[in-house]
Amino acid sequence: MPDNNFYITTPIYYVNDKPHIGHAYTTVLADTLARYHRLLGDDTYFLTGTDEHGQKVQKAADQRHMTPQEQCDTTVVRFQELWKKLEITNDDFIRTTEPRHKKIVQAILQDLFDRGQIYKAEYEGHYCVPCERFFTAKDLAEGNPCPDCGRPMDTILEANYFFKMGQYQQWLIDYIKDNPDFIQPPFRANETLGFLRQPLGDLCVSRPKSRLAWGIELPFDPDYVCYVWFDALVNYISAVGYLSDDAKFQKRWPASYHLIGKDILTTHSVYWPTMLKAMGLPMPKTIFAHGWWLIGSSKMSKSVGNVVNPMDLAERYGVDAFRYFLIAEMTLGQDTSFTEESFVARYNTELANDLGNLLNRVLKFALSHGGAAIPSPTAPYGDEEKELQKHVLDAVTEMRSAVLSMQLNRGLEAVMAAVRAGNRYIERRAPWKLAKEGKADELATVIYSAAEALRILSGLLLPVMPEKAKTMRMSLGFAETEAATADIAELGQWGKLVPGTKIVDPGVLFPRIDTKAAAAVVPPPETKPVPAAPPVEGVALIGVDDFFKAKLKTAKVLEAEKVPKADKLLRLQIDLGAERRQIVAGIALFYKPEEVVGKTIVVVSNLKPALIRGLESNGMLLAAKDDKQLRLITVDGDLPPGLSVG
Repeated sequence: MPDNNFYITTPIYYVNDKPHIGHAYTTVLADTLARYHRLLGDDTYFLTGTDEHGQKVQKAADQRHMTPQEQCDTTVVRFQELWKKLEITNDDFIRTTEPRHKKIVQAILQDLFDRGQIYKAEYEGHYCVPCERFFTAKDLAEGNPCPDCGRPMDTILEANYFFKMGQYQQWLIDYIKDNPDFIQPPFRANETLGFLRQPLGDLCVSRPKSRLAWGIELPFDPDYVCYVWFDALVNYISAVGYLSDDAKFQKRWPASYHLIGKDILTTHSVYWPTMLKAMGLPMPKTIFAHGWWLIGSSKMSKSVGNVVNPMDLAERYGVDAFRYFLIAEMTLGQDTSFTEESFVARYNTELANDLGNLLNRVLKFALSHGGAAIPSPTAPYGDEEKELQKHVLDAVTEMRSAVLSMQLNRGLEAVMAAVRAGNRYIERRAPWKLAKEGKADELATVIYSAAEALRILSGLLLPVMPEKAKTMRMSLGFAETEAATADIAELGQWGKLVPGTKIVDPGVLFPRIDTKAAAAVVPPPETKPVPAAPPVEGVALIGVDDFFKAKLKTAKVLEAEKVPKADKLLRLQIDLGAERRQIVAGIALFYKPEEVVGKTIVVVSNLKPALIRGLESNGMLLAAKDDKQLRLITVDGDLPPGLSVG
């Protein structure tokens, strides 16, 4: 496999119902990573598709009074249309009902059967139809609900075919321990190792047609069809030429990333590696399990009825804003709560206020004072220009690092910090004053510097917001084809914007959303009343309602600087998850600005704004102090900003 090969996959999605935000997130994330790797110059291949066999599909078809194939053909269109709308650039879309896939599944089954890796035996156990998984009695709690979804299960006694998965248990344990990048984030590897502490049984890979007819027929026994998970996992190799196009397969396999939700970790980190081992194939480089989107504290789920329709959000606020929110909001690996309020707050703060404002300012001055063209920076660069350059080029480095370390939200934080640096630069250089004072050379340098910052930052945003970022680049004079692409080497160089290039005003790219008019997607989660605590002698007690009047949240410090002529004060720019804020804090005697940047602290987020030395402070950080020292209250571990504390 070539060194610059990047092969990324999503799970293939069940066609028993329409797609929801969980499907959209995984696919947008995979698309964003694919686009970034193309920007990095990697030979990129991106696979997604649909899982079209199994009992859930057959049941959905029966309920709709259609054949399973009709159910698949009807539902797959919803996924394909959504991916088109969300600007997904997959290189292939595989359907497990396609002959190219079924042929490979049958060839693998026959080979494993011929080599004694698959055998027939009677089986008694509990079966969950929604999860399409068997469980033994030791897996179950009292009442025998499914340990994954909590729904009732069927007890089944039947003959089936089994793959000798159990014989690979020790090999798999050793492989996971010896290859720390194999399962990411690392705590997911620990989950799999925890699962493997119990004896690993063999995997049932068949279903009798008398119970389930919709599946790929076993080549060695026409009375059975293949277990849907065995069938589905094979898509990762059948789509890239296994047993059909050796040159393509050698080029693409092993996969760089299998991107999955954490709920299908076991199938991907236990079933799939043992299947590949039995086939004699290399392991994927990384299985990356991201977190869930939550409504309140509950997983988004069709059965619960709290699903967010991605098509609705994209229609209301625009596709690129939706994509931006998904990537910026979730820390990969962690669960994230969804509210429309947080969506709107992030949109208004980062896209409308910060990015949109910078673009509008640059175009306004270029149109009114630059002859509707990019001026030449005739005055030499001063300290302000050099500081802006550093912020912007650092964002290039940070984004590259973030892509390679699967921390895209942190990469976007660096980009938006550079955007805010661009706005600060314009405030400090005051081009309106330079124009009034007739300082044409300085004005030209300011306009050029801000426009050059936008060239680079819009290029970094192309993978996340392909249409809006392209429009930004076209406004700076790029032709449409040029504007849609960028490469990391060009973005890492200052001064590539060509003076004299005609600019175009695209209008307002990110109009502010009226927060009063924005309706909530879902009602707030229910909360259970907390019983009153017994009184404690000698302590002035408050009720829990009083305590929760103070909203404590995690916040990440993005920037910090000393307040002029105030020895004790630092001005902090913090990320509260749904918004960015400024806090003025009396910690300068105990912390240098660079010592607090990057820390995740705890703040009181619902204080009224206060003016401190003429600066607005929106919130208060928490710290512990005695006569000699002060230490910030920080968070143990890598948690995202905006989480409630308490």
